[in-house]
Amino acid sequence: MIGRHHARLLQTAGIARFAGAVDPGGDRYGAVLDPARVHPSVEALLAAERPDFAIVAVPTAQHAEVAAQLADAGVHVLVEKPLAGTVAEAEQLKATIEAAGVRGAVGHVERYNPALLGVREHLDEIGQVFLIATERVGPFPDRIRDVGVVMDLATHDLDLVRWLGGDDIAQVAAQTSIRMGREPHEDLVLITGRLANDTTFNCVVDRVTPTKRRRTRILGELGMLEADTLTGDLVLFKNASRQTEDPFAQALRGVSEGDSIRFALPRPEPLRTELEAFVRYIGGDDDAGVVTLAEGLHTVRVADAALRSAQTGETVRP
Repeated sequence: MIGRHHARLLQTAGIARFAGAVDPGGDRYGAVLDPARVHPSVEALLAAERPDFAIVAVPTAQHAEVAAQLADAGVHVLVEKPLAGTVAEAEQLKATIEAAGVRGAVGHVERYNPALLGVREHLDEIGQVFLIATERVGPFPDRIRDVGVVMDLATHDLDLVRWLGGDDIAQVAAQTSIRMGREPHEDLVLITGRLANDTTFNCVVDRVTPTKRRRTRILGELGMLEADTLTGDLVLFKNASRQTEDPFAQALRGVSEGDSIRFALPRPEPLRTELEAFVRYIGGDDDAGVVTLAEGLHTVRVADAALRSAQTGETVRP
């Protein structure tokens, strides 16, 4: 699915010249304007025209094999999240890309969502952050057959928690549930944890909810930022600075409700912003804002820790 959108942008947005696409099943969705640029294999693409970079948007279980093949051919790679399906594959892929002398990054596209970029811009307005909570729920996507909800969806949120919280995830505790009968792949996960800087977090992720919701809440000492990544909206809720006349009521209320601000944000397409950042990165800009291979590997390690926690009932340190 995401490959179709990459193809659309790479052909029409002026980001790069489109060399071609690979799909053994052909172009079932008419994503490529020139049928001659659709190839049945990576080998066929490389024989026709070796690209400067490639987007690896294949099933998670094939990330390591396909990305390594491209890197060995001297092609920079943007690997759709997660970096790989297992920690061992992610570690090996990172090493392979680095040894090949090409640049690699991971396609955690939520980092380029306007609402979340706005969160980063306004974090100082809520003071010290002590909780990051995410909700990513919706109906079951039939396209996903090789991984459960932790690797498929929770990797988005685990990456965001680290990015917004400003430190690595130090420990996780998780509960999973299988409701769609696709053993052993879980359909629901609840993850709680703590970053190395002592920020706590909570992620609710499932693919069994009849309505789609994507929300991120960042709670700090001075207020709260709430982002809706479906609509791109961001709201700041401030703690009230004034005191009530009744000190007993004030003590019961704790934090009191203050002003709220809904920010007017630019709304460029996140995938286009991601591709533009990657092109700058392979051009030598180390500050382009891509998700690095090291960050992608950390997210896979944390996702693996969450799955182990769900199996053992214990808190796990990645």
